[in-house]
Amino acid sequence: MQNLPDTIYAIQHLAFEDLGHWEDIFYQLGFRVRYFEAGVDDLSKAFQHKGLTIILGGPISVYESNDYPFLQQEIDLLKVRLEDNLPTLGICLGAQLIAHALGAKVYAGDEKEIGWSKLSLSNTVNNVLTPLNDTAVLHWHGDTFDLPEQAELLASSDIYPNQAFSVGKNILALQFHLEVTAESLEKWLIGHTCELRQANINIPQLRADNKKYAVSLETVATQILRNYMKQVINK
Repeated sequence: MQNLPDTIYAIQHLAFEDLGHWEDIFYQLGFRVRYFEAGVDDLSKAFQHKGLTIILGGPISVYESNDYPFLQQEIDLLKVRLEDNLPTLGICLGAQLIAHALGAKVYAGDEKEIGWSKLSLSNTVNNVLTPLNDTAVLHWHGDTFDLPEQAELLASSDIYPNQAFSVGKNILALQFHLEVTAESLEKWLIGHTCELRQANINIPQLRADNKKYAVSLETVATQILRNYMKQVINK
């Protein structure tokens, strides 16, 4: 681990959307974890960090900087980070911020994509998401993005073609959630109740799907994270 600083920085946009079971994996790999709260903390240190910085999800949109001014600072800092090719992983809103910072358009999709489904993986060399070949993932978003020019598409869904991309070995953007923990998904159902009802999502069915798929995803997502960390560390 000597090539990477021993602390993982995670930028949080919503209290219950954290690193989930990935936090334990980082501890097992010998890393510490430090959270930064977007809109509250100064994010400069997190974005200037030479080690891995993870940008987590949240219910706001990239294009809402008039209502949430801190987003513009986040974008500006992220642009510099990406130009420096520092290890960066974005999840959901984090992926959208990376796409935007790389010059791609982020916009509201035609429909909410909330629930569990399998992905179509791109036939690219060394696709870090290959372990997901037959595993359902949790989608929870209404926005989507165009693929940045310099990015390599890694995965698509039936609803949205751009679900994951990478730029080189260091930068990884995931529209879906691999970090979710089976035992804590009830917090998502409570915290996002307004969004779920507005989107006419069947909450009992989503709860049942969580129980059905989440444990299997944890196993596969652990493998993906470990592979990504090897990729970043051994660059």
